[in-house]
Amino acid sequence: MGDNRPLALVTGASSGIGFELAGQFAEHGYDLLINAEDERLDAAAELLRAAGADVRAVRADLRDPTGVDRLYEATRGVTVDVAALSAGVGQGGAFVDSDLADDQAVIDLNVTSTVRLAKPLLRGMVARGDGRLLFTSSIASTAPGSFQPVYNASKSFVQSFAQALQEEVRDTDVTVTSFMPGPTDTGFFRRADMQDTKIGAGDKDDPAQVAEQAFEAVMKGRRKLVTGSLRTKAQGVANRVLPDSVKASAHRRMAEPGTADDGGGTA
Repeated sequence: MGDNRPLALVTGASSGIGFELAGQFAEHGYDLLINAEDERLDAAAELLRAAGADVRAVRADLRDPTGVDRLYEATRGVTVDVAALSAGVGQGGAFVDSDLADDQAVIDLNVTSTVRLAKPLLRGMVARGDGRLLFTSSIASTAPGSFQPVYNASKSFVQSFAQALQEEVRDTDVTVTSFMPGPTDTGFFRRADMQDTKIGAGDKDDPAQVAEQAFEAVMKGRRKLVTGSLRTKAQGVANRVLPDSVKASAHRRMAEPGTADDGGGTA
């Protein structure tokens, strides 16, 4: 990569929050190692190069362990100053109706690939005494996800995992940050087959705003942050005190199929 320029690794970088995060790093003088599994990755790389970054794109499906290994192999011989693990996928609908393969894909990407990548990346950072690790969690991590159960649980894992690692590295110069966006204007709800839900049809946050706040948080070494609009931040505050049963019921009203006609909101 470029001489004397820091390097950021960003997964899920072909679109949405991941792409906007990569853009933040590019605009602030970072070269990039970006990953996604879809054909849009090359176009994203060209746009990021236009911002002045040296960009290497590694197309690999992180749901497959060989894809994770291929991405990590691309870090050989370079120093990853910041790793933003942003790849994620959702799945809506009642658990009894969903395909097990779809549920497993959520776990494979959101949970398993996160652990498989974080392990060697964090080891390298701790060994050299410097680095920043950023996890894309979700406000969904703070509520039982009725009609989105595996996704919310996967983000609860990510949030707990990040906070545990923060404690483990607190006596080093390595920082671990998690950020929790709310419903955001990306392709997430379409891919999760949730367009006929209240949350899928409702107002959403700007992914550029979410990424800018996340970038500032990781650069400051903050531990966690709810990102996005004031509405989302207010939901984050409320979820700290509401009983789980209340949050589960509210989530049902947002995520149950067929609720789109009820209007928008947050979850």
